[in-house]
Amino acid sequence: MGVELFSRTDRVDDASLVSGFALGDEQAAVAFVRRFQDAVYGLALSVTREPALAEDVSQEVFVRAWRAAGSYDARRASALTWLLTITRNAAVDAVRARRSTPVLAETLERLLQVTFQADGDGTERQALAALESERALERLSGLPAEQARAVALAVIGGCTAAEVGRHENIPLGTAKTRIRTGLRRLRDALKEENRDATP
Repeated sequence: MGVELFSRTDRVDDASLVSGFALGDEQAAVAFVRRFQDAVYGLALSVTREPALAEDVSQEVFVRAWRAAGSYDARRASALTWLLTITRNAAVDAVRARRSTPVLAETLERLLQVTFQADGDGTERQALAALESERALERLSGLPAEQARAVALAVIGGCTAAEVGRHENIPLGTAKTRIRTGLRRLRDALKEENRDATP
């Protein structure tokens, strides 16, 4: 009789694995971590840019996932999407905790690569691409302070509009407006610069 390298738990679907994880099944927990650890660490590293911090974040993610597993709803999101949302939030929390002083220029530029998931016709993404240029800080400082903070939170931390609203203590609608308006102004500033640069 051959040795079975992986238990049957490793072969169950993702949703069932989360259910077993929620019930405290040890085999399910091991299989859950094994299945998703690479994706979790990869995202944590892309946000934190620090391998040691990404490892800490990954451990925190699985603790948070265990606590929240009982409320997981497979109809709303896949297990991977759900877990990566937890990962992004944990990584953003870790980056914020390390940033006890106002955002410095080099910090902003280092973290601008974090993807901001935006819906719409792509103008937000175009504005963010413009932010990654060497004039990023100049453009950002040209915005009204409240819009600059909202855009920076979205771009730097990958915050959702709801998270920006909580951070700034403003309603969700106001947060969305500040982000959208700030990004539109950045896009318009880029267009203006391009127009000026055209012979």
